[in-house]
Amino acid sequence: MALDRIQRLKAKVARLEAQLAHERNLELAGLPKQFGFEVVSEFLAAVKAAAGAAGKAGRRKAGAAGSGRRKRAVITVQTRARVKTLAEAGKTGAEIAKAVGISLPSVQNIKKALGLVKNRGAKAKVAPAKQAPGKQAPAKKPAAKKTAAKKPQAQKASPKKAPAAPQPLPPPAPGR
Repeated sequence: MALDRIQRLKAKVARLEAQLAHERNLELAGLPKQFGFEVVSEFLAAVKAAAGAAGKAGRRKAGAAGSGRRKRAVITVQTRARVKTLAEAGKTGAEIAKAVGISLPSVQNIKKALGLVKNRGAKAKVAPAKQAPGKQAPAKKPAAKKTAAKKPQAQKASPKKAPAAPQPLPPPAPGR
């Protein structure tokens, strides 16, 4: 009885799927005329062109011109020499990158390899900023002294002594 019911429901689902497919085909066949096309091939070409334009708007192929990624720069001996001369002349990293035609990180890497940059780990002395004439520098607050938190000292281990013998209790008072 249950198997018979399942078979009838499956047959009903198959009929409904066939009906939906037929209705969808009728709607699709009417689309070219609905959008003003007499020939289906013209309609399909227009749909493909629209789909292609919409798909290209968000993405570009890798390596395409204007894709936002630059071609990897080839760092030559001449490039390093030019970076060195410009850096020694006091140019900034951004100015050097623009003049040589390489990225700022490449300039920084070359300067680091040539030993032209200070180590970040070493504390560099900062020169005081120059004040314009007539302006007074703001008063500096005295630096707060840092006090090292005292660590509790561990008690020194002393040689172990034998435990003292227990004292006897005094005798009870008479009359109690």
